[in-house]
Amino acid sequence: MSSLEEESKNPNNTVEVSAADGVSGEYAPLPLEELIPRTRRWGLGALAEAPEMTHSEHNEAVREGTLASVHSWELVTAVDGPGTRMTLFLSGCPLRCQYCHNPDTFQMRDGHAVTIADVFNLVKRYSSIFRVTGGGLTISGGEALMQAKFVRNLLRMCRREGIHTCLDTSGFLGANLPDEDLHNLDLVLLDVKSGDSATYRRVTGRDLEPTVAFGDRLAKARIPVWVRFVLVPGLTDDPDNIRQVANIAGRWPNLERLEVLPFHQMARDKWEHLGLQYSLEDTPVPTKEQVAQAIEIIKSAGVDKVFSG
Repeated sequence: MSSLEEESKNPNNTVEVSAADGVSGEYAPLPLEELIPRTRRWGLGALAEAPEMTHSEHNEAVREGTLASVHSWELVTAVDGPGTRMTLFLSGCPLRCQYCHNPDTFQMRDGHAVTIADVFNLVKRYSSIFRVTGGGLTISGGEALMQAKFVRNLLRMCRREGIHTCLDTSGFLGANLPDEDLHNLDLVLLDVKSGDSATYRRVTGRDLEPTVAFGDRLAKARIPVWVRFVLVPGLTDDPDNIRQVANIAGRWPNLERLEVLPFHQMARDKWEHLGLQYSLEDTPVPTKEQVAQAIEIIKSAGVDKVFSG
């Protein structure tokens, strides 16, 4: 049975991992080269689909990190890092966060096959805007480190051009990014989705430890980090859970800010359209008072660089 056939029998593309795997950050998705979609017949605006290629050429490009499954891209300001940024959304994610606002990025097979040359040419098109605004490229997802070789190559190319780079990640696959590549990062947006291990697994279906381990590596390498925490009433809003998020972030001297992001319902239609069960349909958005209380808990734990998104 091919891995593509396996994925069709396992639509969530989940892979059982042992406790040891969870602690190490190791993760074994189905073979990557079979999950990058073959060329489709439509484009992504200024970002084009990859040209037709043979099966062997396709697989080799994936192995070399010159072909990726891309969901979309956009030009944004003051959202995914400083300045005006091109945010590239890669497809594929090993987590299944209950509040995910991009469930259409869960599967790599649902993205578009795009070459690294096309992506980089588009990035360079905005280099003058990046210089003026202090912006750059943010690589997001899904989970970008599902396609680590492509990410590593793109980060190196941007570094050579002097383009500011940012990685938006859960950190769960941080082990896929070797130490020598960390210094090609100017900033990491690290999602600490919960501070309590049991809550983290309930939120994501995965283990917390790999995120903390990746954060420790970033701290050792002195890579600036913005921690993001989504406040969900009845799920992540327990004071002890919030306090533990602060304790985790507070151990990193490279922490520049901790953002409390209020849960919202804007992705509900996406879940329904995809035929996925949305467990937070009746969950209210947090009140201003609840957000303020979370911020106070974090500050009382010793983290004063806390903001509300």
